[in-house]
Amino acid sequence: MSEAVTSENAPEAMPETAPDETTPPPAPAAPQAEVIDWIGEIRGLALMLLAVLFFHSVVAKPFYIPSISMMPNLLVGDRLVVSKFPYGWNWASASFHVLPRGTWRALPGTPDYGDIVIVVPRDRTDDLIKRVVALPGDRIAVVNGQIVLNGKPVPQTIEPNIQLPVDPKLYCTDRKIPKHCYDDFGHYKVRLASGREVLELPTMREVMPNGATYQIIKDGSRFDVDNMAEVKVPEGHVFLMGDNRNHSADSRVPIGEDGLGGPVPLSDVGGRAEFITFSLDGSQTWNPLSWWNALRSGRSWTSLRPVHLTKDK
Repeated sequence: MSEAVTSENAPEAMPETAPDETTPPPAPAAPQAEVIDWIGEIRGLALMLLAVLFFHSVVAKPFYIPSISMMPNLLVGDRLVVSKFPYGWNWASASFHVLPRGTWRALPGTPDYGDIVIVVPRDRTDDLIKRVVALPGDRIAVVNGQIVLNGKPVPQTIEPNIQLPVDPKLYCTDRKIPKHCYDDFGHYKVRLASGREVLELPTMREVMPNGATYQIIKDGSRFDVDNMAEVKVPEGHVFLMGDNRNHSADSRVPIGEDGLGGPVPLSDVGGRAEFITFSLDGSQTWNPLSWWNALRSGRSWTSLRPVHLTKDK
C-alpha cells in the first residue's frame, strides 16, 4: 500500500529564490516642485500692510524730528511716538494722509495747554510738531517774546543756560537745502574743560494757566516773531508755537513764510506726542552697527507730556 503523505513527512517547501543582490534598488520618485501661491502671498502682504496702516492711523505712529523748532525739549534726530486718539480722529489722523482734507472730526476732543501736537499746514501735506499755547475762545498776543493770554502775561522765569551737544554731523532735512542744524547758533558754542564742545543756549521756563510748565529757548535772533497783535482763537481752533521761539515757523508766521498763518483748526491736528523712543546724533550710517555709537544717552523713553506745577480747580 502506498504510504499516505502527511504534514509531518511531506517534503519541505523550497525557499524562494533570493533577489539578485547586484540589482540596484528602484530610484525614488523625483519630488514634485512646490507650487507657490503668489495670489495668497500678495494677499497676506497686503493685509499686513493694511493692518500697519490702520494701527498708525487709529492708535499710534512713529515720528521723526527733522527741525530745531522744538529745542530744547525735542532735538533733531529724536524718534518718538504720537498717539492718534486723544482728540478724536479726522483726515489728518490717517497715516500718509491718504484721506482728502476736510473739517470733520469723530469723537472730538480739545488739547490742553502745553500739549505737544502734530499738525498739517493748510498749504502742505507734511506734519509739523508744535506746542499748544492757546485754546478755543482765548485771546493771545506776544509782547517782547512773552505770551499775553487773555490779557495776562504768561509767567517766564530765567533759568541757567542749557547745554546741548554740538552734534557736528547732524543735518536738518526740513529745509530746501539741507544744512547743519546748529549753524544759527555758532556764537553760543563753547568748549568745556573736558574738551567737549556744547551749545550754551539762553533758556527760560514758561508756566501756562493750567500749571503746565516747560523750557523754551529765546536767543533774540528773530525780532519779527517777538511781537504779535492780539488775536482771538476761534472755536474749534488752537494756537501753536515752537519751544525754540525765535526759530519756529508756527501760528505767528504767515503761511507764505512756511508758517501756520494764525490759529489752526483742530481738524488739522493729527495727534499728541507721547514719549521719545530713541535719539540719534547724526553720526550713524546705513550700517545698523553704527547706530549704537550714535545713540544719545538719557533720551530714550522720555515723556513728552508737560509737568504740571498746579491745577486749576
